[in-house]
Parts: sequence; structure tokens; C-alpha cells
Amino acid sequence: MNILVTGGAGFLGANLCQRLLNEGHQVTCLDNFFTSARCNIDHLRGRKGFTLVEHDVIMPLPAVDTPERIYHLACPASPPHYQDDPVYTARIAFEGTLRMLNFARKTGARMMQASTSEVYGDPDAGHHPQKESYRGNVNPHGIRACYDEGKRIGETLCFDFIRRENTDVRVVRIFNTYGPQMHPHDGRVVSNFILQALQGKDITLYGDGLQTRSFCFVDDLIEAFVRMVERPTPAGQQPFYGPVNTGNPVEFTIAQLADLVIELTGSKSKKVFLPLPKDDPLQRKPDITLASEKLGWEPEIALREGLQKTIPYFAGLDLSQFIAPTMHTAHASCNLAV
Repeated sequence: MNILVTGGAGFLGANLCQRLLNEGHQVTCLDNFFTSARCNIDHLRGRKGFTLVEHDVIMPLPAVDTPERIYHLACPASPPHYQDDPVYTARIAFEGTLRMLNFARKTGARMMQASTSEVYGDPDAGHHPQKESYRGNVNPHGIRACYDEGKRIGETLCFDFIRRENTDVRVVRIFNTYGPQMHPHDGRVVSNFILQALQGKDITLYGDGLQTRSFCFVDDLIEAFVRMVERPTPAGQQPFYGPVNTGNPVEFTIAQLADLVIELTGSKSKKVFLPLPKDDPLQRKPDITLASEKLGWEPEIALREGLQKTIPYFAGLDLSQFIAPTMHTAHASCNLAV
């Protein structure tokens, strides 16, 4: 098939493009390299069936091969990146998603919307693990709102297009994911800990280190993507549009993760504790019952094995190829033409 992947040079996008190429598809990777890196897709350029289109998803789309599938991943997805230019992040979440939905409606392509566990915010008591029916506890005025609320309005657009335009859109909610091609400056706990350990620096934990996360290896997540998009619809039934949680339900404290990274890297790093950032969730764990029932999916790669696959990537990384967020982006989002 002809498949379009927006944000295709990012962490998840690059891994997805490789998976789709390996399956023999024609893949168009659309990315403006706002937070991604060209080295993520260097190994794909020149491969038969791969096309790179450098473009900002909020702008009118250039001519591309008519896709049969669209994986819409384009959006800064880590706090340092989406807070670097929050207005631009919100515009990507709304305008970029609206543009891709109109393109899917026009072309008849089936689209996957990459949503996030952040739509749940900091879960109230009684909502752990998080089910898809939980409507969340999100601060609409906080520093994370550009992303959290952006993804929530993205889901709203998707289901309005499903209801009003009969557009085939599949919505997945992504929980913490890690693996090769992660951005070293993304501020995520796995990349932070691995780099600090490899460099012999202190491991920085925020709060008391007892807050929990559930970590999904990227190969498992990409498998869920493909199953969601290609799930057949029995005759006479509606497609399964989601939303569906995708992540690993095995829960770890941040302190446990730090200890495991120190062990696997052989580092002599020490753990240090800093104040907890505002609106940082204390618990994050997916209920994947629906994914198991509808997709026959559950993650297979345990955290120890996944870290053993990820650490060598960071150990061999040329950090000069990645730009850290500076709060001085070139997009000047507030001045962009609407």
C-alpha cells in the first residue's frame, strides 16, 4: 500500500517507517524536523519505496502519492519539546490534525490518530489503572496543557469526522514508550537516566522517586499500531475506532527504573532527588483489556530486555546531531499567519 506517516522522522515515526518498509509498503515520511532528527531516517533514505517530504503539517499539504493509510504522529511529545513553543504545539494538535482529517476524508484513506495517556492527566483516586472510559483530570491552564488539551481536542475532531463525514479514523492512546531512535534531549525518564548513567553523572529523580510509570518497548507499540489500523471489520458492523490504550501494564517506580539502568550500564552514578515538576502525574498505568479483546495484542518485551536493546543505541549516539530545546525556536508561533 501507499502509506503516509506524519512525524515520520521522530522516535515512533522512524520505527514505524522501518516496519512498514520491511513489509513492502510504499512509505512517505512527512516531517519538518522541529523535534526529530535526520539521522533517525538516514538508514531508510535510498531504500526502495521510501520518500521523504520535508513539510510542516499545519501548512497546506504538498503533492504526495494518494495514500491508502495515514499514520498521524506529527506533534512534539515530550515536555521540553512541547513546552518550548506551547502555542505552536497547540496549533499542531488542532490544525495539523484537522488538515490530516480533511485529507483522509478527501482521499478515502484510513487514518490512525496518535493520542496519548496524557489525556487522563493526573488520575483521581479510583482510576488506576486508567480505562478508556475515564475522562481524565487535566489542568487546562498548566504548562502541559498545550499538549494534554491539544491531544484531547484532536480526539474530538477525529470522532466528529467519524460521525459527520464517515471518515475511517482509528484512535490510539500511547503510554510511556522507549527504545532506539529516542531523542536524547526529550526529557523523558528513560533517555535521561541512560545518558546520565553512561556519562557517569548523578541520576536525577523528581519527587521521592515513588511515582510510577509503565514502560512499553517501541516494537510492541508499533505492533499495536499496525493491528489497530489493519483490524478487519466484519460485514454489517462498524469499524473499531477506539480510543484504545496501548502500553505496558507492568508498573515500576521511577527509583526502580534508576536502579535497573545503573545495573545494566555498570555505572557508578548516584541517585539525587529534585522537586517534582508541576502537574507531573504520580501514577501512569494502562488498562489494556480493550486492546487485548479487540486487537489480540499485549506487549511481549519486558523492561530489562527492552533496556538491553536501548542502551547500546544511546552508547553509540552522536549527540551533536540533536538540537536541545532552547525556548527560542524559529517558528515564532504567535506570529504565524492563521
